Order: sequence, then structure tokens, then C-alpha cells
Amino acid sequence: MKPIKKSAKLANVLYDVRGPIVDAAKQMEDEGQKIIKLNLGNLAPFGFEAPEEIQQDMIRNLPNSAGYSDSKGIFSARKAVMHYTQQQGVVGVTLDDIYLGNGASDLITMAVNALLDNGDELLVPAPDYPLWTAVASLSGGKPVHYLCDEDNGWMPNLDDIRRKITPRTKGLVVINPNNPTGALYSDELLVGLVQIAREHNLVLMADEVYDKVLYDGVKHSAMASLSTDVLTLTFNSLSKAYRACGYRAGWMVISGDKTQARDYIEGLNMLANIKLGSNVPGQYAIQTALGGYQSINDLIKEGGRLRRQRDLAHKLITEIPGVTCVKPKAALYMFPKLDPEIYPIEDDRQFFMEVLQATRVMLVQGSGFNYPDHQHFRIVFLPHEDDLIEAIGRLARFFEGARKRFAAQRNSTLTTS
Repeated sequence: MKPIKKSAKLANVLYDVRGPIVDAAKQMEDEGQKIIKLNLGNLAPFGFEAPEEIQQDMIRNLPNSAGYSDSKGIFSARKAVMHYTQQQGVVGVTLDDIYLGNGASDLITMAVNALLDNGDELLVPAPDYPLWTAVASLSGGKPVHYLCDEDNGWMPNLDDIRRKITPRTKGLVVINPNNPTGALYSDELLVGLVQIAREHNLVLMADEVYDKVLYDGVKHSAMASLSTDVLTLTFNSLSKAYRACGYRAGWMVISGDKTQARDYIEGLNMLANIKLGSNVPGQYAIQTALGGYQSINDLIKEGGRLRRQRDLAHKLITEIPGVTCVKPKAALYMFPKLDPEIYPIEDDRQFFMEVLQATRVMLVQGSGFNYPDHQHFRIVFLPHEDDLIEAIGRLARFFEGARKRFAAQRNSTLTTS
């Protein structure tokens, strides 16, 4: 029989956050081994619970949740998002500009599919959140990666962006606060990104899911608040700040000059209608979340659990010889680098598969975030402090052995050459 093959559109799709290393870890768990998971920003398994008032509001509204909602979402949730957007300093947004979806990822997919024709290009940061690269490829478009500069705190390189713009470039993706690096972009940098979009008539796509997960007193500026003329799509959700990944409740806001985008917006409306609507119980959580007590502040302040764990993970990982890391200012991740002179890794997926098998600690290699070297990896600092100490201690012992192994290989090469 003729084999049934996957679509060629999947050739450039990469999602190693849930990939071969995760599959190997699951097999190890099935064999009875306990894995410490530092690969995924899923808060619930680490004891981060959604606020009780959000849970209760969903429960009370379950009897009202059996039917489809409006394709853009229920009124109360969209109105809450509109008020939140206005509080961020974004002007000109109405209820019609707000779409609710099954998490931000659902709406990102919809927005990219509506924008790109076959061969069109979407500028995506490197390292990236791999969903953006995947949906650009699946839409028939081409993801073009612009570099973020590790030596400049992982800030996007504006000159690199300009060099990569072509007549087929349709949009510019900005992930701020950033996943996977934990970087937070300055207003000056954001204004520069807005100006590039303005000059080249690009749609700005602002992924701001971590806008409340901030450390050390830093402030986040909504990209849509920095212009009234550049068409900007902003994506957010309850997943991270409200510890509600499984509720699948996200939103997209259209702002800026919409007069030249009527056809694109019609396409968004068509796709929203096709999917009929998103998860209704999750929508009922949005108004309570945005208007209620912001318990995320207790976790990110000095002495708060997330801040303590960030500080501990950064301290421990940078104490390992040959490992450096820009300290994250936001989000749930850090993106350390292994010195290539000490760790000359040729295949980072294979290397971190060996890490898993030897230490039972699961990480994601840098190439899983479309970064063009083999020296980086992402750490999620969600586990409790004792588990972080144990996990990074295991990594330190593995890296010690790796240093010896690589040194022996170098010495052997020098001896035989």
C-alpha cells in the first residue's frame, strides 16, 4: 500500500517544547523514573493555582455556557478587555476590535492565516516562541528570523530587521516580554520597531502574554500605545499572569489605523465565524481576572515565589563553569549560553537528550527556538526552590563530566594531528 505522508507544509514546523525529548521523558516516566521538567511554562503542576474568585466565577456561569457565544466572544469579557486596553494607554479601540479565542495561540494562528499569501514573509525574532514560526509556515508564508542581541540584553537588532525586509514582507512580530529570554524591551526600542513598521507598511503583531510577569520594579509598555497610525494586533491571555493555562482564554485587540485594513479585518471576521466561537467557560473568567485582585504581584515582588525562584535559578546556573546567562527581567524563563570553547556541541538536540537520560532533567535546546547556534537552552524556573537546587545540581554534575569529555577529545585530536 502507498504510505500516507504528512503535508509538506510541516517541513519547517518545529515545536521542540513538546518534541522528541519530551517523548523520551514520557517513556522514562512510564518506566517509573521521576523527571524534573524545566521545559514548559505550564504553571499548575508546580502548585501555581488560578485565583479562587476566577474559579468560582466560571463555576457559577457554567449553566450559561452550553451554547455557542458570539464569534468574537461574550460581551462582558470583551468589554473588560477594552477597559484593560484603555488603561494601557491605547486609544481608538472599540468592542468590535476585540476577539476572544482559545488562548493567544488560537488567535495568533487566525491572524497569520488571514494575513499571509503563499510566499509572503513574516519577520519573527530569533530566538522565538516557535508557534509563530510554525503558523507562518503552515499558512504558506515564510518566517524570516531577525536576530536579538544577547550582548545587548537580548534586544532586537533594528538594523538586522531592516536588512531582512523585502517586497514580500507583510508583518513584524514582537514578543515583549520575551519568551524564551525573559527580556523586556525599552520604550525607545519599541518606538524604533513601530517606526520600521510605519516606514514599510507592516502589520505589527505584539505578543504581550507576559505583560504582568515583571521583576525588579520594571514597567511594561503596550506596543499599541505608542502609535495611532500603525495597524497593531495585540495578543494576550489568562494563561500566565493568572495561572490558567488550561482555561484556554485569550484575546486579540486591533488598534491603529484600520481604514486601510478593512479587507484584512473582513478576513479575520470570516475566520472567527468559521470557528463559531471559543471556550465559553474560559471567557467568563476574563472579566473577573482583569477587574479583580492582581495576585501575580505577590509572586513577582521582592520575596515573592517567582522572584525568589528566578534569582535562585540564575545564581545556580551561572555558577557552572562555562555557562553565562542574561538575567531575565520578565516572564518565566531564562536562556543560558554554553561557552563553545568549553562545550563544542555539534547537535544540541542530541546533547540535551543525553542530559535528560543522564540527569532526568528535561530542558529545551536553543535550536528548538529557531536560534542559529547549538550553545543555548531554555530553563523554566517554575519548580519549588528545593527542586531547582536538585535539578541544577544534577545539571552541574553532568556539565562537569561533559567538560572533561570534550577536553579529552580536544587533547586526543591535538595528539594525533
